[in-house]
Amino acid sequence: MSLELTLHTPPEVPLEAEVLSPDRLQSLSPAAIEKAQVMHGNRPLALAEFFRIGGQPGGEIHLHGDLARVKHVGAGMSAGRLVIHGDIGAHLGAGMSGGEIRVEGNAGDWVGPEMRGGSIFIRGDAGHMVGAAYRGSAMGMLGGEIIITGRAGNEIGHAMRSGSIAIGGDAGDFTGVNMLAGTIVVCGRAGIRTGAGMKRGSIVLMSEAEILPTFSYDCRYHPVIIRLCLLRLKEKGLAVDDACIKGEYERYSGDAIEMNRGEILIYKS
Repeated sequence: MSLELTLHTPPEVPLEAEVLSPDRLQSLSPAAIEKAQVMHGNRPLALAEFFRIGGQPGGEIHLHGDLARVKHVGAGMSAGRLVIHGDIGAHLGAGMSGGEIRVEGNAGDWVGPEMRGGSIFIRGDAGHMVGAAYRGSAMGMLGGEIIITGRAGNEIGHAMRSGSIAIGGDAGDFTGVNMLAGTIVVCGRAGIRTGAGMKRGSIVLMSEAEILPTFSYDCRYHPVIIRLCLLRLKEKGLAVDDACIKGEYERYSGDAIEMNRGEILIYKS
């Protein structure tokens, strides 16, 4: 049993739709769902002004159409399953604590900011600030898992405290900036200043990268935990090269301007 929502009128300006979450809609009748409010710019409007409602309310929601201008979908989500058949806008899964979000397209900026649990899987690209802290917040991602099969932008995992983020393609600049703990895996190339200001945590890179001078070389070895992590990511749909699973990694400790307890692991063929 699932609820089917199809976009029939694309919004002219970004549409804020926190209500599009299984735990917010599953107890409502179809008539009540149609009347649920969304913000179109600064105007509150009924959900039915933009979406055609079908199926039956339950723990699973399917969204159809080009939702690139629809923001805050799945925000605060704590349970259930949300499947988006197309692109989605910014702040997907913001602050979510449980459940599963799956995107069969691209996502905007701020995927899973300050999330505490649950999982987000994106079969496409994502924008900046994946799993990051909002400006002024002390901590970003506090738990859960984000997997993006394509590229992602700058400041992935900014100030993340726990959980894991995996990027199948290239990453932007400042990956893991001010990272407190957790794990970030980048299968493509990483931008500049990776791990800047990190206190603890692990950043795993599959390509050569610029290492800041505040990181020091430790050793070259084959970490078993990385093998297990990559095997799990491959099972979940990330394109991980078998050579990276079996190969060796160079370990760098840093950032020395902080606690010097973080690590960057770089695959060596």
